[in-house]
Amino acid sequence: MLLQVDDLLGNYHKLIMDPVHGGIPVSRFEVALIDHPLFQRLRFICQNDILSLVFPGATHSRFLHSVGAMHVGGRMFMAMVENGLKKRSREFGSEVDSQVLEAISYFHRIVRCACLLHDSGHSSFSHQFSRTQAIREILDSTDTFKQLWNGADYQHAYKQVPEHIEHEHYSVRVAHQLLEEAHEQRSDIETSDILSLMETVDVRVSQSFERHALAIWPLVTGNKPHIPPTDFAEKFRTLLSHIVSGELDADRADYMLRDGFHSSVTIGGFNLDHLLSNLHFGLCDQTNWVGIAIAEKSLSSLEDFVYSRHQMYRQVYAHKTAQGFDWLLRAAIEEVMTQSNVRDLVTRSLSQLDLFQHITDSYFWEAFRRFSMEQSQSYSHCILNRVKMPHLATRSNLSDEEVHTYRNFLAKENELEPGRIIATSLTARFTKIRGSYDSMKVLSSAKDGQQVFRLITQASQFFEKFSDDRITHFYVDPKPLID
Repeated sequence: MLLQVDDLLGNYHKLIMDPVHGGIPVSRFEVALIDHPLFQRLRFICQNDILSLVFPGATHSRFLHSVGAMHVGGRMFMAMVENGLKKRSREFGSEVDSQVLEAISYFHRIVRCACLLHDSGHSSFSHQFSRTQAIREILDSTDTFKQLWNGADYQHAYKQVPEHIEHEHYSVRVAHQLLEEAHEQRSDIETSDILSLMETVDVRVSQSFERHALAIWPLVTGNKPHIPPTDFAEKFRTLLSHIVSGELDADRADYMLRDGFHSSVTIGGFNLDHLLSNLHFGLCDQTNWVGIAIAEKSLSSLEDFVYSRHQMYRQVYAHKTAQGFDWLLRAAIEEVMTQSNVRDLVTRSLSQLDLFQHITDSYFWEAFRRFSMEQSQSYSHCILNRVKMPHLATRSNLSDEEVHTYRNFLAKENELEPGRIIATSLTARFTKIRGSYDSMKVLSSAKDGQQVFRLITQASQFFEKFSDDRITHFYVDPKPLID
């Protein structure tokens, strides 16, 4: 078999110019995926729903974020490969078996593809769409899931029908369709291996994956003379899946850089290059732990990464005006979904893959415009004309009962009916790196030169200092105020 190493040698079919990462090289196979109508629809879905009503530059799309995540994911994997090769060459010389090169190429390509397709199932306005009650009613129907997989077998990805469908389930369905249709450009890549790295699935890796995992074992161990554990292929799959979705993943690395760039808000910041150059394959001889390892000298960069994300949530995504518009957006979607023609198209598009490409931001903006022309006193009018929700107060970490109590207090204080007071909450995530978190560990050297892997919380107290914050904003419903 000819080695598929064009991506490793720097050869590429096209170059996508990106304002965040610069030139991003893409292969013929990746171009075939990107050019598919189901992927092109991401050009018409904003990365941050309607954040541009607060930060005007934040009009960037899910399309470019997905391409950027592919680029970062490939860099993350190759950084671990390069560090593995350096370690091996110091002990055994620089010669590398052709099977190792083939394995590197294979995993590099499936990681890039999984990152590219990880958000391919997002619908209009991204996360706000599925938070709308009218949409949830459609998504929570088992018929929707089965109809979505009409003509394809979902059981190789899911053992049973999910109780609740999220955008990750749509991403898997879209990815499956794109990969099957691009089979002429797919070469030796197995569809199941790409899907196995994505969220929500339960997929067994192929024999090709298992063979390549055994070939790459020397880079994980440094060619130590012990036999890989019988479940090494599954452990290596888990490691790769954390590049796609984990506490330090390609998705977060890209959207933090991209959202900060386009919103012109830089909070804290982190050094991506420094982080990547210090990533390693991790293997603990005593426990057979396999995962991503980060060099101890780069812990400060990981801390910056985690804290910057937390602050982006607090200062940008949970901004009081942005959260107010998110509530208005959901209310406007509820309005237009009362129209039979809109509800019918949306229902069919969420259950028929050939129609799914029509569910974009553009469709709903037109629906808002038509609704507003007929009813000027509407949430659609508020969204189109940037009518803000009057903000009353912001509180943190209130329980549901406390939110209810405080809403009544504000209603009385402002001489309003309690129903006029709107409360909307967003959780500013911090990190799952706590206590016994072991998907990633710190790599350090003992006095005898042996590698030592420690829990991150044993090497740094930073990750115990902060926690998730539930930020609740209180507003006055603007609809009765519209002239």
